Amino acid sequence: MTIRRLTTGDVPGYRQLMLEAYEHHPDAFTSTVSERAALPMSWWQSRLSEAPLPSEVVFGVFEGDRLIGAAGVAFDTRQKAKHKATLFGMYVPPEFCRRGIGRSLVLTALDHARSRPGVVLAQLTVTQGNIAAHALYEHCGFVPFGVEPLAVAVGAVFVSKVHMWCNLQCGTLAVTRRYRETA
Repeated sequence: MTIRRLTTGDVPGYRQLMLEAYEHHPDAFTSTVSERAALPMSWWQSRLSEAPLPSEVVFGVFEGDRLIGAAGVAFDTRQKAKHKATLFGMYVPPEFCRRGIGRSLVLTALDHARSRPGVVLAQLTVTQGNIAAHALYEHCGFVPFGVEPLAVAVGAVFVSKVHMWCNLQCGTLAVTRRYRETA
């Protein structure tokens, strides 16, 4: 397995992987498969920009030539929020789960965010009740700070999202312990 930053040459595989994610896990994503499928290829290419300091960076895990997982990190560009990054679009197909791929993707995204000048925290949302994803994020240093009720409508059902954050200036275990001691 190889993990690396995705480039515009990876657009077809990335698009296919993410459309699968939106279709099979509609409660995990804010966009629908039809919304994302309708986007032009230029949107997907911009997400995989090869610029030195893009607003979004996506990492992928490959088994041979096959993309088997992806996670992105977005950087806020507003002056008062440039210190924040957001983990997005984390997906590993079920047949590749429990192999450490998700953890490697999250840690790679966090390392990249940490290397960006001025970025001090990463945040994400995870569907309330998704125990495996929640545990993965906590293991990588994220701690919950709130729940957004009725965050996403999946047909006639609403799901809530747990908001989590990770202090990029501390070791993952140290920040988790400190947050729990003060909460």
